[in-house]
Amino acid sequence: MKIFEIIDEENHIDIGTLLYFERKKIFIIELMDNLDEWTAPLIFSNFVTRGIYTIQREFSKMWVNERIIPSGRQNIGSILKNHKLQSYDEMKFLELSNGRCSQDSMYIKKIELLPGYVQKRNLKNLIDCVALDNNELLCFFYDDTVKKINMDSLLSVEGVDKVLENKRLFNSCQVGVGGYYITFDDSIDIPAQILYEKGKKIPLSYKDFISFVSSNIIDTADACEVLECSRQNISYMVKRNQLAPLKENVKGNLFLKGDIVKYEP
Repeated sequence: MKIFEIIDEENHIDIGTLLYFERKKIFIIELMDNLDEWTAPLIFSNFVTRGIYTIQREFSKMWVNERIIPSGRQNIGSILKNHKLQSYDEMKFLELSNGRCSQDSMYIKKIELLPGYVQKRNLKNLIDCVALDNNELLCFFYDDTVKKINMDSLLSVEGVDKVLENKRLFNSCQVGVGGYYITFDDSIDIPAQILYEKGKKIPLSYKDFISFVSSNIIDTADACEVLECSRQNISYMVKRNQLAPLKENVKGNLFLKGDIVKYEP
């Protein structure tokens, strides 16, 4: 993951933090809490007025796209060649320009560690999420909170009605990058913030635990299929402490599905 400060040079204020998840090529923007509709980037003013400071991947990418050469530009081939790029890469172009554009005075500056306010917010991000019966979700958050959410309470979120109408789509639920959202078929997202607010805090029951285990424990063979790699690769990742098996034996290991999909190509 790459981390950048977003700075407004003219007004001498920090706008927020840009996160780039390289494996999935996904952008997430965390805005500063003290921004209002006048100091926030115009594209995010509506979010700020509603008290939303963690920007979904779709709108974060819109902000990035406003600041880089579009992929459909007529002479894009020559531009790529001049910058010695093999293919179009949004992050490369953003870094080349330091995130500057002619429409405002903002730029980006690379940093090594997540700011404290982002780390604090991330405690309400998702570790894992399981699709249960009766259109319910069981969500595990980094602050050790476990909540159950009925999808019927999320109908105001775009696309949720389609999820409820399609069992296959509902069962495709998985946690998005950094635990910022859950996604169905990587096309319909629900932010972690909404799940945290709407969910009902619960102590885990045995039935819920069994549902979690049956949906999220996979063996070495399945891990190889997900990651499109060999058993030797899995063994190497275990030795490097990139994967932590729940149980080890001569026939293979068992892993949390959430740990495996983090490395999915």
